[in-house]
Amino acid sequence: MKAKRDLLRIIRTPEGNVMIDTKGKQNGRGAYLCYSSDCLMKAKRSKGLERSLKIAIPDEIYDRLKEEMIELDAGR
Repeated sequence: MKAKRDLLRIIRTPEGNVMIDTKGKQNGRGAYLCYSSDCLMKAKRSKGLERSLKIAIPDEIYDRLKEEMIELDAGR
């Protein structure tokens, strides 16, 4: 278990888009991951993110999320 502020929130917007919620306050169904790209790849393999967000996530979205995570981690 980690503190909520140490985790990254991934959301599914009401329109069905999957994105990173940097402020943690956007509307939508959310799931939390650590800032590691390994965490994201583990969630991809286990389909945990898809189950949490209740939506099928294409590989392109995972690639975009990974790039965004790298940028956010560099800025932390």
